[in-house]
Amino acid sequence: MTRPGPRSVPAAAGTAAPSRDDPGTICCPVCQLSFTPAGRQAYCTTRCRKTAFRRRHQNQPAAIAVPPARARSRNAIYECPACGERRAGQQRCDDCGIFGRKIGAGGQYPTAQSRSR
Repeated sequence: MTRPGPRSVPAAAGTAAPSRDDPGTICCPVCQLSFTPAGRQAYCTTRCRKTAFRRRHQNQPAAIAVPPARARSRNAIYECPACGERRAGQQRCDDCGIFGRKIGAGGQYPTAQSRSR
């Protein structure tokens, strides 16, 4: 069985068809200049070849570690914007149903037993 040959495009009158073995010119992937390669040359100069190698082997930026979410402080003091009531560790007002804003840190006062020591 014979294979059909490659289709040839007729050359314009007075011009010869380009040779398929002719490497022609290619564009350098780094600096975008056209050049005629010698052998398997992919870059126009040694400088471009080394630049491409550095870009390929560059250290990737480290992933940013996001700290885990922290719960709201149980000792925070919240104030309801509607009624002005302050609550320790409870952001939502029971009377109004509105979330209060944090006004600062607070906590339980020491009892009389712990103060006497």
